[in-house]
Amino acid sequence: MPAGRWWTAVRVPGALGALALRSLGDGTGAVIEDGYGGIMYWLVPPGDAAGWLLPGVQVLDRGSHVAVPPLRRTSGPGLYWRVPLSHESYWTDAERLRAALTEAIVTTPRNNRTPRPA
Repeated sequence: MPAGRWWTAVRVPGALGALALRSLGDGTGAVIEDGYGGIMYWLVPPGDAAGWLLPGVQVLDRGSHVAVPPLRRTSGPGLYWRVPLSHESYWTDAERLRAALTEAIVTTPRNNRTPRPA
């Protein structure tokens, strides 16, 4: 699905993602997880993550495509909704996500920050 129109995706390696998800708690929006690749994707309002330069984190905006699982797929293997998409859980506030990721980066060893090739 093309990114940048309805949302921007933030691609995060699993170790950082798990810490950020814990930090965000109920403040997270929908999260897609690739059970094979160990990658998580947060959806934020379009353009709200522009210019982010965080180690291991990739912002996917216009010109990028993101695989999106069926709405009912809430467990692996493969691609699934770690936090299901719903009316109450859609976008994550970009500034809260950035703060949670920054905190996770500070506490995660460098070798766990690098995402696997897409």
